[in-house]
Amino acid sequence: MSTDQRSLDAIFSALADPTRRAILGMLLEDDMAVTDVAAPFQMSLAAISKHLAVLAAAGLIRQERRGRIIWCKLEPDRLRSASVWMQGFGQFEPVDLDDFERFLRESLPLIEGGDPES
Repeated sequence: MSTDQRSLDAIFSALADPTRRAILGMLLEDDMAVTDVAAPFQMSLAAISKHLAVLAAAGLIRQERRGRIIWCKLEPDRLRSASVWMQGFGQFEPVDLDDFERFLRESLPLIEGGDPES
């Protein structure tokens, strides 16, 4: 598997979770401290940190320590490779990741032989 394929896999895996997509949406506004990222969610700081680690491993965010506080910053250019890949299919213009997720959820039961209505 090529590096580009592994990179796309990591990006799509990170985007598959609604909490991580919400975090990315929050970081569109501005850099945020980890505690501020965690505030709107009904989960522990450790759970949020795991989500942030997945996003950082995919290159979608960068974390940096400023004094005693860890800050998160969006890295929007990393989405460019995923966007270019999806635009190759022509049906995803402009790219809407929520629509892409719905498409996958509707298509996967058909691929696996399941019932698309379940």
